[in-house]
Amino acid sequence: MAFKVGIIGPESTGKSCLARYLAQRYKGTCVPEYARTYVERKGTTEVSFDELCHIARHQIEEMEQIAKSQEPVVFFDTELIVTKVWFDYAFGRVPEWLEKAIKTYPMDVYLLTYPDLPWVADSARSNGSDAIRKELFDRYEAEIQALDIPYYIIKHE
Repeated sequence: MAFKVGIIGPESTGKSCLARYLAQRYKGTCVPEYARTYVERKGTTEVSFDELCHIARHQIEEMEQIAKSQEPVVFFDTELIVTKVWFDYAFGRVPEWLEKAIKTYPMDVYLLTYPDLPWVADSARSNGSDAIRKELFDRYEAEIQALDIPYYIIKHE
């Protein structure tokens, strides 16, 4: 069974670069952020509740595949906690099946990226304010703490 590392944090905090680097450095697998691919194809960062459900289900399918694989270590460039927080942030509710999936496919450790890098706009980002980035960071940290899974805060220094 793979050792699973969830790399989560607000937008523009280096998650994708970190996930790719660590996968290469430790000869692991990097699972890219599906939501980014989805919104880039769509051409807008606005997603409906149903579209976010689609994104979450795709992430769950990835988790199911990893659970069946013989990969030694897998680095997830974002994962289900991020999606859960986005459901709550954007729609004020979270599907029960997503809550269950988070517990069914837990990470072994989280790397939580702190919003201390400058926000850089691109076609898949929409939340550049420092206040929103810090609020999302705090929400992600609270979710990890509630799961009682080890985590490390990654800061740029």
